Amino acid sequence: MDNSSSYTPPRVWSGIKDNGGRFASINRPTAGPTHDKELPVRRHPLQLYSLGTPNGVKVTVMLEELLAAGHTGAKYDAWLIRIQDGDQFGSGFVSANPNSKIPTLVDRSGPTPVRVFESGAILMYLAEKFGAFLPADGLRRAECLSWLFWQMGSAPFLGGGFGHFYAYAPTKIEYAIDRYAMEVKRQLDVLDRRLAESAYLTGDEYTVADMAV
Repeated sequence: MDNSSSYTPPRVWSGIKDNGGRFASINRPTAGPTHDKELPVRRHPLQLYSLGTPNGVKVTVMLEELLAAGHTGAKYDAWLIRIQDGDQFGSGFVSANPNSKIPTLVDRSGPTPVRVFESGAILMYLAEKFGAFLPADGLRRAECLSWLFWQMGSAPFLGGGFGHFYAYAPTKIEYAIDRYAMEVKRQLDVLDRRLAESAYLTGDEYTVADMAV
């Protein structure tokens, strides 16, 4: 592998001259809205703002599982957030999720709307709200939350990093691809080893941890 590089990182990073890549038009080093646009609302108590990405579908799976289990209060309206068009930077979306990422949920079942962002937080919120798919006792709950946060802390960053450098980056960097590929494979091995010894991540019970994965 050629480790030579003509690039010297600055002591203080100040910006990107040429962003490049597939998502160049929506990448920026600052937060906050870029335009005024309120979020749409329909009649159901739960309003989901998301997209069919691996991270985005987690909450949809949870809501559909709740409905299948007979929790009628989990009826929801789903709204498509086109991240490549910058929908996540509209003022309404930023008010619901200051990080401008999907998925985002707004619960309007009570007198005051409740915003919930980050997929793991939404899964936990819904599980506790409906008393489903999250064990109540200490041992099984700890196991469930450990695997849920394992997924949240590893898969999106590592999988996203691998996908970016392998498929989207305008320059193919062997070190970056090898580094992310190695760690993604290690995480998949963690998953394989766990599922070789139990039916589900928490044991014999299907939970939010499995939905996240």
